[in-house]
Amino acid sequence: MEQTKSGESVGTEEEKWVYDSSFDHKGRVPLRATTGAWKASLFIIAIEFSERLSYFGIASSLIIYLTRVIHMDLKTAAKNCNYWIGITTMMPLLGGFLADACLGRFSTVLCSSFVYLLGLILLTSSRLVPSLKPCDDSGICHEPRKIHEVVFFLAIYLVSIGTGGHKPALESFGADQFDDDHHEERIQKMSFFNWWNFGLCCGLLLGVTVVVYVQDYVSWAIADLVLTAVMAVSIGIFCIGRSVYRYRKPTGSPFTPMFQVLVAAFSKRNLPYPSNPAKFYEVIPKSRKIEGRLLYHTNKLKFLDKAAIIENEQSSAEKQQNPWRLVTVTKVEEMKLLLNMIPIWLAALPFGISVAQTSTFFIKQATTLNREITHSFQVPPASIYSLAAIGMIISVTFYDRILVPVLRNLTGNERGFKILQRIGIGMAFSIVTMVVAALVEKKRLTLVEKDPVKGSNSMSVFWLAPQFLIIGFGDGFTIVGLQEYFYDQVPDSMRSLGIAFYLSVIGMANFLSSLLITVVDRVTEKGGKSWLGKDLNSSRLDNFYWLLAAIAAVDLCVYVFLARRYSYKNVQGRAAVAVADCYDGDEAGAMA
Repeated sequence: MEQTKSGESVGTEEEKWVYDSSFDHKGRVPLRATTGAWKASLFIIAIEFSERLSYFGIASSLIIYLTRVIHMDLKTAAKNCNYWIGITTMMPLLGGFLADACLGRFSTVLCSSFVYLLGLILLTSSRLVPSLKPCDDSGICHEPRKIHEVVFFLAIYLVSIGTGGHKPALESFGADQFDDDHHEERIQKMSFFNWWNFGLCCGLLLGVTVVVYVQDYVSWAIADLVLTAVMAVSIGIFCIGRSVYRYRKPTGSPFTPMFQVLVAAFSKRNLPYPSNPAKFYEVIPKSRKIEGRLLYHTNKLKFLDKAAIIENEQSSAEKQQNPWRLVTVTKVEEMKLLLNMIPIWLAALPFGISVAQTSTFFIKQATTLNREITHSFQVPPASIYSLAAIGMIISVTFYDRILVPVLRNLTGNERGFKILQRIGIGMAFSIVTMVVAALVEKKRLTLVEKDPVKGSNSMSVFWLAPQFLIIGFGDGFTIVGLQEYFYDQVPDSMRSLGIAFYLSVIGMANFLSSLLITVVDRVTEKGGKSWLGKDLNSSRLDNFYWLLAAIAAVDLCVYVFLARRYSYKNVQGRAAVAVADCYDGDEAGAMA
C-alpha cells in the first residue's frame, strides 16, 4: 500500500515538474503548466518566420540581382548563389557547436539575431546611401560601383553569419520545449517539426511574393527596409517569451567525450571482449531528475565497446577513473550514433543538389517565360518559388493531420512512418522533379529553336509549376525528416549541432552543385558545345536535369540499402524505455 502511494506521489510530482535537465528563466526546475510546449514554441516559430522571410527575400532573387545589377553571366551568377547558400548553410556547424558547448541556445539565438539585423541594415544602406548605390542617380550603368559590390557581399555574408547561429540554436531550442519522457509532450514534439516548417513556409511565401514584388516593381531599398523592420520586431517578440522558455546549460565541447571513446578503445584494443555485456562500465545516477538519459548497449561497431571494459582489479584507481581510459556505455553508444549518421548524411547530398536548382536555374528559367497575368501585371520571376512552399505546406499538413493518425492506428508506431522511411519518400519525389524539369526545359528549347526572335515568351511561366510543386511536396517528407532525424538521433548534448548537420547537407549540396556545373561545363565543352552556356537559350539545361535525375535514382537505391540496416537510438526513459523510433530488443544489453 505504501509502495502504491509512493508511486502515485512520484507520478504526480513528475507530471507537475519537468525533470529533463532543463531549467526556467530563474534557474529552477520548470513548472510544466507554465513553461515549454506550445506556449513557448509559438514565440520561437514567430522569429523563425521572420528569419525565413528575410532569407528567402534575399535568396530567391539573388541570381536575378547578380545578373541584372551586378551584370554577371549565368554560370558565374549561379556559382555565386550556390557559394552564398552553401556558406549560409554550413555556418550553422560553428553556431551549433558554440550553442551546445559554451553560449547556450537562447544566448546564441539572441546574439546571432543582432548580427543578422546588422547585415540587413548594411544591405539597406547599400541601396539607399547615394555613395553606396550601384549606379548614380540616373540608374543607368553597365558595371556597378566596386564599393557597392563590396558592401553588398559584406551584408549578405553577415546574414550568413547570423543564420549560422540562428538556425541550429533556434530549432533545437524550440524542440527543447517538449519533454521526451512525457507522453503528451512527446507526441506534440513530433508535430513540432511539421508546424515549424509550416511557419517557415509561410515566411518563405511572403518572401518570394510580397517582398519580391516590392523588389521588382517598387524598390529594392523599400523591400530591405521592410525586412529589417520585421526582424527588429521579431527579436522583441522572442525576448517577450523569455519567462515561459525551458533552458539547458551548455555542456562543454561535445566532441571531447567522442575523442575519449576513440582513445580508450584504441588503448584497450588487445583486451578480450567480455561475454556478458553487463561487465561494461556505466554510471547509474542516484537521481534521474537532474541527469541526462542513458542509452542501451548495441552489438554494432563492437571495436568501440572496449572503451567501456573495466580492467582487472590490479589497475590503479586513478587509471580506472581516467576518462581517457574508461568511458561509459552511453558515451560509447553516442559515438556509434555519430558514425552511423555519416552514410545517411552522404546519401542525402544528391537530394540537396536537386533542391539547389530551385533557387538558381529554376528561377532563371522563369525569366525567359511569359509571366503576364493581366496586361498590367507580371509575376516576378522569383515569385514562382512560392509554389515550392505551397507544395511543402500541403505535404506537411497532409502528413501531420491525415497520414500520421491513420498510420498510428494501423502500425502502432507513434511516428506513423519511421524517420528514414519519410526521408526516402521525399528522395523519390526529387527524381520525379528532375524528370519533369528536363521535359519542360526541352519543350522551352524547342520553342526557341522554332522562333529565335520571340523565343519561349509564348510559353507560360506556369509550365514550371509541376516541378516546383513536386519538389516542395518532397521537401515536406525529406527536409522535415532530416531535421527530425539529426535532432533526434544525435547525443542529447549535441542537438544544436544536430540541426547544423541537417543544414550542412543543404550547404555541401550547394557546393557540390557548383562543382558539378564546372565539371559538366568543361566536359561537354570538349564535346563541341557546353550544356551550360552564357544564357539559357544557348544551354542544354534539359540534359543537365537528366543527369541529376540519374544521380538521384542511383542514390535512392544506395539510401534504401543503408536505411534498412540502420539501428536507431535506444534510450532508457525514467519510468520505461523510450525509443526514438524503432528498436530491436535483442540488441539491448544489461549494464553494470
